[in-house]
Amino acid sequence: MTTSEIQHRADFSEIRYAQCWEDSRLLVGGMLPAGRDCLSIGSAGENSFALLAAGAASVTAAEMNAAQIACIELRKASYLHLDHDGLLQLIGSRPCDDRQAIYGEIRNALPEEVRAFWDARPEAVAAGVGSAGKFERYFATFRSRVLPLAHGRKRVLSLLEPRDPGARLHFYQKEWNNRRWRWIFRIFFSRTVMGALGRDPEFFKYVEGSVADRILSRTRHALAVLDPSENPYLHWILTGTHGDALPDALEERNFPLIREAIAAGRFRIAPGSIEALLESEPDRRYGAFNLSDIFEYMSEDNTAALLGKITDASVPGARLAYWNMLAPRSRPASLAHRLRPIPADDLFGMDRAFFYSRFVVEEVME
Repeated sequence: MTTSEIQHRADFSEIRYAQCWEDSRLLVGGMLPAGRDCLSIGSAGENSFALLAAGAASVTAAEMNAAQIACIELRKASYLHLDHDGLLQLIGSRPCDDRQAIYGEIRNALPEEVRAFWDARPEAVAAGVGSAGKFERYFATFRSRVLPLAHGRKRVLSLLEPRDPGARLHFYQKEWNNRRWRWIFRIFFSRTVMGALGRDPEFFKYVEGSVADRILSRTRHALAVLDPSENPYLHWILTGTHGDALPDALEERNFPLIREAIAAGRFRIAPGSIEALLESEPDRRYGAFNLSDIFEYMSEDNTAALLGKITDASVPGARLAYWNMLAPRSRPASLAHRLRPIPADDLFGMDRAFFYSRFVVEEVME
C-alpha cells in the first residue's frame, strides 16, 4: 500500500488536532459540495461534517492517525446520540460540570478501540475533548502564560466585542498592536517554538522564510479587517472556548442536517492515507476533495504525483480545495491540461483561520 510522505517522518501516536483549524466556509465556497461525493482529510472531523451540512451526497474522511480517528468517531456518535447542547458541552464550547456523564451517554456507541482510547483519557474528556490536541495545548500555553505579557483579560474580551470596520481598525492600531504584542508573537509563533510545542518540526521541512512574520500579517487581517466577535477560531485561541461564535459543524442549524446524513449512511471513515485509499479503490470516483494543507508536508514532486492520482479518481468538473501555510504548492505545469485554477482570492479574504497564506481551488477539466 502507498503511504503519505509525512507518515514516515512525523509522530502520529497522539492527538495533533482536537479541532479543525481551517475555515469550513472556504471549503464550502470552493468545493461546492452539494450533491457531490466528497473525499476529505479527516483531522478532528468538523470540516468533514460541515460538508455534510452543506449537502454533500457523501463524505469519506481519510485519516491515517488512529488518535484523530478516535476524535472523529466520538463526534459521529455525539451527533447520533446527544442533543446539540450535549455536543457543545462535550467539545468544550459550553461550560459543563460533568462531561464524564455526557461521555457515558455515547460510550457504548463507540467502536471498541475508540472506547478504550477515551476511557484511558478521563482528564481529556473532563476538560472538553476540543482541547485534547497538541495544537490546542500550544494555544492554551499562549493564552495562559504568554498573552498576559501583552494584554490583560479585560482587553482580550474587548477585542472580541462587535465593532464596525473603522472601530476595529482603530482598536487594533491603538489598543492591541503594541510593541510587546509583536515581540511575544514573533517568539511564540516562530518555527522553533511552534515546532516544539504545536506542530511536529517535520511539518516545516519545506517552509522557507520567517514563520512568525507571515502569520502576524494574517493575524492583523483577522483582528482588524474581519470581525473578531464572529470568529470561532480566534475565540478559542484567546479564551479557550467558542462562546457564541461556533464553527459551521457545531452550529445549531446544521446539527440535524449532519445527524440525518450520518444516519442515512452518507459518512464513512477510511483509515490510512489518501494515497492508500485511492489505490485500494481504483474504480471509485469523487466530485470534490478537501485536502486541508496536506501539500505543506510534501515535496513538489510528491505533490505533483498525488495531484495526478486525485485527478485520476475524479469525475469531470471535480473541485479540489486546499491551503498553503508557508510552503507554496499548487497544480504543476505537468497537470495544466487536466487541472485548471479557480480564482479564490475573494474566499481567502474571508478566511477566519489566520495561519494560512493562500487558499487554492482547482477544477478537473472534461
